[in-house]
Amino acid sequence: MNPTHQAPALLTASNPFARGYDNLHIERLLLITYEDDCLPCFRPLHDSQAHLPDHALQLFPCLFNDDFALISEGQSIPDELDERCQSTGLVRQVIYAVIGEIFNERHHVGHLYSLEEAQAMVHRLSFETGHYSRAWEISTAHLPEEAMFYLEGWASNSAPRQTGLLFEFFTLPDCLDIGCKLIGTPWTDDNLLKIEGRPYSSLRQEQLDAGTPETLVNVLYLAALADVRLLIFDPDAAALNGLAIFDE
Repeated sequence: MNPTHQAPALLTASNPFARGYDNLHIERLLLITYEDDCLPCFRPLHDSQAHLPDHALQLFPCLFNDDFALISEGQSIPDELDERCQSTGLVRQVIYAVIGEIFNERHHVGHLYSLEEAQAMVHRLSFETGHYSRAWEISTAHLPEEAMFYLEGWASNSAPRQTGLLFEFFTLPDCLDIGCKLIGTPWTDDNLLKIEGRPYSSLRQEQLDAGTPETLVNVLYLAALADVRLLIFDPDAAALNGLAIFDE
């Protein structure tokens, strides 16, 4: 397989390093029943009533449209909002939906019946830097000969030196493994703008200009985008499904 010039957007269409969900968050939703022959629907509460506690919502009549719901009993509803809601129903249950993203697509992870339970789920599912393992060991078959020569050149240099490119290489004694410490992850534009004052495209170009093989730049980018901190290249490690393999 020959290396190709791939833009970051194409690389991340299916990132084999990615695990779990991004942007996990909680949304309070109302389960509403209405006409007898219609399935229940879920709607968020309008911002103007967001202060209402759960007990002031459950089993109360409501108005709703495709975007939000409003409790109609005991609450003052402005005329302009009333006119936007053409349907009426009854709030059967307040739920707390846990929402996450995979490759920028929203996914309903699950729902619970209290904010505390939902927060506990988000805590269990979240990967917090410094608290969970972000180390990967992958086969050197994922790098072509050019990239392996580059890594071996760094590994064989006894004098310590730094790349200054948000990755640093190191060797593991008594084995053929070469490790890479990824810095400033995840390498999203938002995060790099905060810590480096520049987007990923600028970092990528600097890495290429410094002579880093493009195939290695691509692998490091996918790993860093998934918030991997330590990446070990091992000739005896298993191949990572979905990551390009280069023939010897």
